[in-house]
Amino acid sequence: MTLDTILGRVAAGIILSSVALGTGAQADTFTLGAQVPLTGNLARVGTGMHEGITVAIDMANRELAGRHEFKLATIDDESNPAKAVAAVEKLASQGVVALTGGYGSNIIGPASEAAAKSNLVYITSGGVAPELTERGLDTFFRINNSDGYGKAMLGLLKEMGVAKVSIIYSNKEATDEMAHFVQKGLIDAGVEVATHEFDASTTDFKSIVNKVKLRDRSEAIAMIGYENDYVGILRAASVLKPEAKAVVGVWSLATSQMNQEFHDLMQNVYGTSLLPYPVSFSGDEAVAFSETYKTLHGKEPDYLGQFGYVQTRLLIDAVVAAAEKGETNGKAVAQALRAIQADTLIGEVTFNEKGDNPNFAHRMGQHQGDRVEIVWPAEAATADKRFPAVPW
Repeated sequence: MTLDTILGRVAAGIILSSVALGTGAQADTFTLGAQVPLTGNLARVGTGMHEGITVAIDMANRELAGRHEFKLATIDDESNPAKAVAAVEKLASQGVVALTGGYGSNIIGPASEAAAKSNLVYITSGGVAPELTERGLDTFFRINNSDGYGKAMLGLLKEMGVAKVSIIYSNKEATDEMAHFVQKGLIDAGVEVATHEFDASTTDFKSIVNKVKLRDRSEAIAMIGYENDYVGILRAASVLKPEAKAVVGVWSLATSQMNQEFHDLMQNVYGTSLLPYPVSFSGDEAVAFSETYKTLHGKEPDYLGQFGYVQTRLLIDAVVAAAEKGETNGKAVAQALRAIQADTLIGEVTFNEKGDNPNFAHRMGQHQGDRVEIVWPAEAATADKRFPAVPW
């Protein structure tokens, strides 16, 4: 695709019930459903993903004008599994052709099963638990997975050469599995590991951080949780000041939103990120994505929006391919997705028989002042890592 066919500017705004971004007289019209957390404890990440979804709709409608038109019906699942299932069921009753969105493996699991019961494809970047692709669902797809996150975290910690790491992790499904993946990788590399599990409802982390400070005396702290968990852990650490050389996390951490909302708390903290912030893009599609994102949402994109865009653009391409063969049911859209081999903004994407993308690999970013810099791996780095360095 060329820049002229996909780049366009429209007035900013999101209509959460039903939005058509683009025009297409005489075009076949398809509605995609989006079930995402726009409120609740996953609101920041859900909103970031949703922003990318709307960019994909806008850009596709400009490219496909006159042939096909895509609309978006969005329901906020409020970061709640039961409400996510209800959202999927409602979207299915409204006649959506497929679903994009979801955040948190414990939410995506039941939501995608509800989609399967309605014979609807469900595609996401918000759930990395291995079990999600082991359920035999022909309609479930994701563009990322836990291996890509875990390998990035391990790669950075090994490069630091630390002798001992304290892992503080939530007992949710995906975070528990990630913690054990990282623990095994570190032990195999000869690194001493101490682990501290916490319940997902925990808000006061001072007792855990105090154990890290007085008992573990680790050189690095690995946080495996979600946004509110990171904030709680870092606030406790800023008071107790353990003698660590680095604080490393995974998803939902090295983002522009976290840098802006918790600026001082985030300084020198590492997290997975495909993009630096602010970001610069090259290539027609990437430039168009960035410009459209800024026009629609008034800010620079980050990796959450990038993920939302990629998963939705692939879904749109699959729906178009299926429609041009005369079918847009779940089986036809799923078959079209499995036939895709795409060079996307997150790298090559293909789907195996389980709906997983075996090509996914992540990077590590670090909050440095008003920026998030990519610091690992070396070939993708936009700056040197600050080490040793912590926020306190």
